[in-house]
Amino acid sequence: MLSLTVLLAAAPVTGAGAVPRTAPVVTAQVPPGLEPFYAQEIVWTPCGVAAECATVSAPLDHADPAAGVIDLALTRVPSTGAAVPQGSLLVNFGGPGGSGTAAIEGWAAGLDPGVRAAYDVVGFDPRGVGSSTAVDCVDGPTVDAWRADPVDPDTPEGLAELTARAELFAAACAATTGPLLGEVDTDSAARDLDLLRAVLGDDRLTYLGYSYGTLLGAAYIELFPERTGRFVLDAAVDPALDIADLSVQQAAGFERSLRVFAASCLPQDGCPLEGTVDEAVAEIDALLERLETQPLPTADGRPLTVDDAVAGIIRPLYEDRVWWLLGQALGRALDHGDGTALMFLADSAYGRSPDGTYSNANEANTAIDCLDYPVDDSPAAMAALDARLQEAAPTLGDYFSHDEAYCGAWPHEPVSPPAPVDGAGAGPVLVVGGTGDPATPYAWSEALAEQLAGGHLLTREGEGHGSYLRGNLCVDEVVNGYLLQGVLPAQERTC
Repeated sequence: MLSLTVLLAAAPVTGAGAVPRTAPVVTAQVPPGLEPFYAQEIVWTPCGVAAECATVSAPLDHADPAAGVIDLALTRVPSTGAAVPQGSLLVNFGGPGGSGTAAIEGWAAGLDPGVRAAYDVVGFDPRGVGSSTAVDCVDGPTVDAWRADPVDPDTPEGLAELTARAELFAAACAATTGPLLGEVDTDSAARDLDLLRAVLGDDRLTYLGYSYGTLLGAAYIELFPERTGRFVLDAAVDPALDIADLSVQQAAGFERSLRVFAASCLPQDGCPLEGTVDEAVAEIDALLERLETQPLPTADGRPLTVDDAVAGIIRPLYEDRVWWLLGQALGRALDHGDGTALMFLADSAYGRSPDGTYSNANEANTAIDCLDYPVDDSPAAMAALDARLQEAAPTLGDYFSHDEAYCGAWPHEPVSPPAPVDGAGAGPVLVVGGTGDPATPYAWSEALAEQLAGGHLLTREGEGHGSYLRGNLCVDEVVNGYLLQGVLPAQERTC
């Protein structure tokens, strides 16, 4: 639950085994009224194998520091060098709703040794997410029940049921989360980034964001261009697009990726699909149509519904190196009538653990999106968007539709509507885009690089979501050179 205690003391008491920070705290250019937050001292405690964890206090509302206090969770993988010449590299893995503390130690292990020596690598859970003061809505059994009984919003009865669920969900979020629910917008999270920059002891923020993390990074650049250091924005989101265009273009991206998957699967021994690419995709479409009325059994007794199957198909499309998992899962469903493997992938997408508990990633995702994007939840507008989605993505598009019902029921109005960014006054920003990225289409990276006054585009030719540290040595070389020396290619480069 959210603590409404006003922050009175800047420095916490150091506990047993704690590692106090020794770097100077940067307090220049502190927003009025936030001096106690910017002056606090971080206390790191050992966690993980080679990591340290800490909690930083932040204002619930940056415009009203007395309104309350929230916690921001951090995990730091210290520099391997004798000194830390370039300070901290903050990393966001996307979402919105993705945890930066859970994955940072494993991710940092794959970094170039020079980057590891130059930076403390810091993962953080944004406000509302994970181990920070978090959005909390409904329990695991409720989510399981809704997954087991999907509704068809294309019918009046189904739309009424979806609206009722959306209203129940929104009311539960408001009751359990409290005032935080109206304060998890991206601009507020960007202001938290500046607080973290200061208490970590850095004059400028060095940052690497994937996916939604690029939207968060772009918001920071727009708010604090003079404090923007070396920024890598990988798998970019176009901040100028509204939620409808984002949905249509993302659905088209996954539809395209599904076809590329089918084309790669068909020549392989053991591929469960047959014929041409069109025929293979038609097999998947037929499976989804059957699942609308005939869910498949799974090993733990939960039925694999059509919504779960779509989630299970989309999840591995993010990463072409695990497309073999999708092939196996489709084979179990098509050839053996067994939904267990697709359910495993769907559980990963939903953040469900084997014990039936869920991470709050999807709840936070909804809360953040509903504050960032205005929606039109009228039946006519949702039907029109549904038609656009089905045209752009004939197999998957229908399952991206009618999400507007959730934001339409939300108890807080949007506060950070979409708009182009400029970031005039900031230094050069490296934007990285993959031509076959299904979740953040390449055109979004092109758009963000074009919008930013200091934007430089690096293109990776290939499939999958995100480009840095996924095996493309050319991309890694460019990003590492920028992080270490601030060097960018003289012209746009393709890897």
